[in-house]
Amino acid sequence: MSGPLVVLVGPMGVGKSTVGQLLAERLGAGYRDTDDDIVAEQGRSIAEIFADEGEPVFRSIEKQAVRRALAEHDGVLALGGGAILDADTRAHLAGRRVVHLSVDVEEALRRTGRDTPRPLLAADPRRQWQDLMKTRRHLYETVAATVVATDGRTPEEVTRAVLDALGPNLVRAGRRQGPGPAGPLAAYGE
Repeated sequence: MSGPLVVLVGPMGVGKSTVGQLLAERLGAGYRDTDDDIVAEQGRSIAEIFADEGEPVFRSIEKQAVRRALAEHDGVLALGGGAILDADTRAHLAGRRVVHLSVDVEEALRRTGRDTPRPLLAADPRRQWQDLMKTRRHLYETVAATVVATDGRTPEEVTRAVLDALGPNLVRAGRRQGPGPAGPLAAYGE
């Protein structure tokens, strides 16, 4: 199956973007984030899309962005936190290297802050986040080949844990061809 080397899923604040960029660097691969794709395509922030069009319109836009990214991108792909709500998206993730990055509520709130422009956490962030996770946790786990906890870990430690969880086949798949003393495996410790 062609497509991304690895797909990162998980809630907002878990570190998908940061870990995704580090993981891509270690693998010598490109990085792509479907939230960034949506913002670039729509010319406005996700918060603005939610405010102007509502969540159903955003989810439709997101579904198409994910489908395109899965078809076009061959590196590390990070999906928005709610992308897995769509059954078609979950079906498109079947058989792929999907990693669920997990985080507990306290750590998530610390990372996202209470005043960030995250439309689904606008009122009572703690309760909202807990409610989101009740709905989403089993969906993340259903699509994931592995779960990596991010609590109390640096982005570098999480990246290493993802590489360890997915094993040497992922590292070999991400290897760049050509000479060079400091390829992606050097950063991985090989």
